[in-house]
Amino acid sequence: MAKTGNKRTVGYYLREALLFYLMLVTGMYLVQRFILFHPSGGIHRDPSALGWKFEKVTVDVAGGQTVGWYIPLKNARGTLLFSHGNAGNIADWMGMVPVYRHLGFSVLLYDYGGYGMSTGNISEARCYADIRAMWKWLTETKGIPPARILIYGQSLGGGVAADLATEVHPGAVVLESTFTSIPDAAADRLPFLPARWLCAYKFNSAEKIRDIHAPIMVIHSPKDTLVPFAHGKKLYELANEPKTFIEIRGGHNDGFAKSKDLYLAAWKEFIDPLFPVNAPRP
Repeated sequence: MAKTGNKRTVGYYLREALLFYLMLVTGMYLVQRFILFHPSGGIHRDPSALGWKFEKVTVDVAGGQTVGWYIPLKNARGTLLFSHGNAGNIADWMGMVPVYRHLGFSVLLYDYGGYGMSTGNISEARCYADIRAMWKWLTETKGIPPARILIYGQSLGGGVAADLATEVHPGAVVLESTFTSIPDAAADRLPFLPARWLCAYKFNSAEKIRDIHAPIMVIHSPKDTLVPFAHGKKLYELANEPKTFIEIRGGHNDGFAKSKDLYLAAWKEFIDPLFPVNAPRP
């Protein structure tokens, strides 16, 4: 009798463990949108807080409006189209803009649907629609030649930037702290779950980077605890020539600050032949 009881006890705990695991898997699938996207609606400052003149850009997209700030720089060598990471909004990411102005770029940063002043709901498709709307505004409304635009994406924004870069012909592309894909990143962080199967969002930069035919620079830090360094190295390996890889210091969001001199020097070496300072201005 004791032997039978032990079998039942083991079977009971196995069933309980399986039920818990299935609940965990189901829960992860249902909440993945909230894990991936962390929008903030409050705009606590705009470029005027840093003494910059700017133009508020509002464009219609399917499902709402996409809002951004165009911050021109006198005698700019080009324009940087900035796609930010998964948290906050453009007011929170404005701290990186001085770096790119220092390098000689006008900057257009924008929010995805549901972030900041952009209306509608966030989704992978909406992110792609947002960046295309901003590209169209730059090239058609402002009349900036594609060769004078640098497409830049940080973290999640790298997945957004890579998607656009497969369809247009920019002067250059820069991907910083970017994952190869969401399923890859999920599998790294959740090896005990069938993470690849659960992911409704792909942002598959590893697949798309082969179709980018502009000069590309990949930036990543070995100390990045959110997106492993191996993701950046893989993207670089898959990219077409001409390509550059920059290993920086610091974490996921502060590498540009922790590696300031290295960061600026690498950028200048990359952009100087592509965006000459003395080029005719559009």
